[in-house]
Amino acid sequence: MPMTADEITRRIQAALPDADIQLEDLAGDNDHWKVTVTSAAFAGLSRVAQHRMVNAAFGSDLGTTLHALAVVTVAKP
Repeated sequence: MPMTADEITRRIQAALPDADIQLEDLAGDNDHWKVTVTSAAFAGLSRVAQHRMVNAAFGSDLGTTLHALAVVTVAKP
């Protein structure tokens, strides 16, 4: 069963409490998502480190229950 938008948001919010999250269902199937996450926690980190922080919120569900996730990160000023 695919991961819902609410579950994606909940997991990112748990990992990054100050995050502003925008989700887009890329295929209309709740299985291919694009997420834009804005957080002060990203300040001074490389893009790779920022993406790892987001991906870590999903653990082993990334690539399985959550089939595809395109991540865009933005550091809050």
